[in-house]
Amino acid sequence: MKKIGFLSFGHWTPSPQSQARSAADVLLQSIDLAIAAEELGADGAYFRVHHFARQLASPFPLLAAVGAKTSRIEIGTAVIDMRYENPLYMIEDAGAADLIARGRLQLGISRGSPEQVIDGWRYFGYQPGEGETDADMGRRHAEIFLDMLRGQGFAQPNPRPMFPNPPGLLRLEPLSEGLRERIWWGAGSNATAVWAAKLGMNLQSSTLKSDETGEAFHIQQAAQIRAYRAAWKEAGHTRESRVSVSRSIFALVDDRDRAYFGNGQEEDQIGFIDERTRAIFGRGYAAEPDRLIEQLKTDEAIAEADTLLLTVPNQLGVAYNAHVIESILTHIAPAMGWR
Repeated sequence: MKKIGFLSFGHWTPSPQSQARSAADVLLQSIDLAIAAEELGADGAYFRVHHFARQLASPFPLLAAVGAKTSRIEIGTAVIDMRYENPLYMIEDAGAADLIARGRLQLGISRGSPEQVIDGWRYFGYQPGEGETDADMGRRHAEIFLDMLRGQGFAQPNPRPMFPNPPGLLRLEPLSEGLRERIWWGAGSNATAVWAAKLGMNLQSSTLKSDETGEAFHIQQAAQIRAYRAAWKEAGHTRESRVSVSRSIFALVDDRDRAYFGNGQEEDQIGFIDERTRAIFGRGYAAEPDRLIEQLKTDEAIAEADTLLLTVPNQLGVAYNAHVIESILTHIAPAMGWR
């Protein structure tokens, strides 16, 4: 059994070929797609976060809106770039959104991905400390966020407050109990996956990771997952961890599918996400259902994960993306033993 959700990058463009031509289109269609996915029986609605781009950025208004319009589906991010975040203010935003969703938030956070601008976090008022890299800063913000989610008081109360205070040091409000266990780390390397396990975060692994061995992407990703689970066990956490992987998977069941994805890329790609980091980009899958099932059976990382996020082409509109999700749930998931 596997949880199956969608992951939207939330692109918009004024092109007449796009059904998402503005930020308003993307936000409203994201809510509609989450509702449709829940009705189809999918398990999750996840959204990317990118700054300085024509894509979804500030996630919490969207997560709260989806939470108010749905009742069962998990609602999450993949991922929030912690270099840009005030972790204390984020506690309040996340707590409010999770309470509106009645405890269904699954927040993916990370040090972030290559940016649209140079050192964009500077414009948000953040600067790495002495001897820190921007990645170190992102992980530091994440550790503060995780610590504050425990709900311990830390702020000295005003002796003459406007409103009565509870006894002792004060914490941030609103706090959503249980959210600490629903934080995921988007790991780009084996080392950061191990770090996430030690801190008790779930693991998100995307279609991009550092090329650490030269092997096929799915083999490297499966090794990353196994290293994470070993570190989780060694850390002695008492709850079960969760692991998600994301994939572009399209079952070609009608002429629209074949027109859009019939000539899809089926090989891993190698590239550089910065001057120093060689990365491997995982292949996509697009085939007739019988052939697609056989291809997916060979993907070791999908087999290792408990959650699969389907990256969707959001600019093709809500109806088509609902069709994409339904095709996987109907034609692929039962044959793979995911349902």
